[in-house]
Amino acid sequence: MHSLLTFPKGGVHPPESKAHTASLAIERMPAPDELEIILGQHIGSPCSPMVKKRDVVTEGAVIGDVAKGLGAPLHSPVAGTVKDIGLSAHPLRGKAPSITITVDHAAAPASYQPHPWQGLSAADLLAKVRDAGVVGIGGAGFPTHVKLKPPVDAKIDTLLLNGAECEPYITADHRQMLEHPGEIIEGAKIILKILGIHTCRIGIENNKPDAILAMTDAAQAGSTADDSLSVRGLQVKYPQGSEKQLIQALVGRKVPSMALPSAVGVVVQNVSTALAIYEAVALNKPLCGKVITISGGGVARPANLLVKVGTRIGDIVRRLGGVKPELAKIVMGGPMMGFAVSSLDVPVTKTTSSVLFLTAEEIDSRPHSQCIRCGWCLDACPMGLEPKEIGLYVEANRAGDTAQFGVFDCFECGSCAYVCPAKRPLVQFVRLAKMKAKR
Repeated sequence: MHSLLTFPKGGVHPPESKAHTASLAIERMPAPDELEIILGQHIGSPCSPMVKKRDVVTEGAVIGDVAKGLGAPLHSPVAGTVKDIGLSAHPLRGKAPSITITVDHAAAPASYQPHPWQGLSAADLLAKVRDAGVVGIGGAGFPTHVKLKPPVDAKIDTLLLNGAECEPYITADHRQMLEHPGEIIEGAKIILKILGIHTCRIGIENNKPDAILAMTDAAQAGSTADDSLSVRGLQVKYPQGSEKQLIQALVGRKVPSMALPSAVGVVVQNVSTALAIYEAVALNKPLCGKVITISGGGVARPANLLVKVGTRIGDIVRRLGGVKPELAKIVMGGPMMGFAVSSLDVPVTKTTSSVLFLTAEEIDSRPHSQCIRCGWCLDACPMGLEPKEIGLYVEANRAGDTAQFGVFDCFECGSCAYVCPAKRPLVQFVRLAKMKAKR
């Protein structure tokens, strides 16, 4: 094993809290009676409905698409009937346009059989990724077919697969790497062919030695005279899985301010996205299921669940035996970058990584105070920004002047807020500043 790699600046070490679910195999959750499928599950324009009320749909049928602009299609995860085209609860927007489908439990599940893809052209492979509605599973949902078509002047030479999964509690990628390493490597090889390159490096944090072993074996088996795939162990440090930090750790290149990874010859994909690419290309299977971690001291039974996109949190809770009286907060996503939700009616999307049911002991609800200018947030920021200044300017109603402190380079990892002894809501200040600040 090589020495462990990491990024050079900042980072924090929150309690991992992964032991609750790291050893739990992925469990397939049966479809509930209804699904609410949000039309905007990716960066870009939300899908327009391709169905109408009372339409009968089959599993895998296209129910939403984007005619022009950035986007990816939506597919029905089940056979059923369109009950409504309206609004559903959303963790950020309150309400969002959606399609509600009543599930036909009597319908036979769709069958997907592998078939060879090696004879297909890069353009054909890219079209399959797009048609399957694949988006970035590990992040904000950037349409994958767009990411796999970098600017023509970009000299891409390396694919990086992100298996860091550095957020506390979450073990969904960990389980995917343990249970489907061969398919992930096959997905990586499909990406290599699309990009016309031959080098893939897979970064996995060292707190997942079983995943490192499984993926190393699969990478060695999948490597050929043409394609080189290798696994590198990463130091356990948050936010190791952030795109720019992963690039620095694995290939030692620094992405310039406001630039994309393609500017330094790299494309980054999450390991679970690589698995979705394999399923899209080799199985003709659209992305309409999601492995998510359910954890925290406030849920009766933690689990790694494969759920249908559109499954409500409430249905998941009932499946797992309900919540405990000690439940204090529900968070969609990880504790560092996730969003608190106030309703069990919020449905799972393609980018949902986890739902955490946290007790009072697992959260810090103390009120924040004034900045004491200790500088801890400057030390913790992996981008070398000035979070304290952004917060102070926002409080002074000068959010429009925060670009000078790098507000647009912030990816809202929460390291600054985590270390702040005054418990200041620095990430919320940043979000407010981005809304108001103009370049």
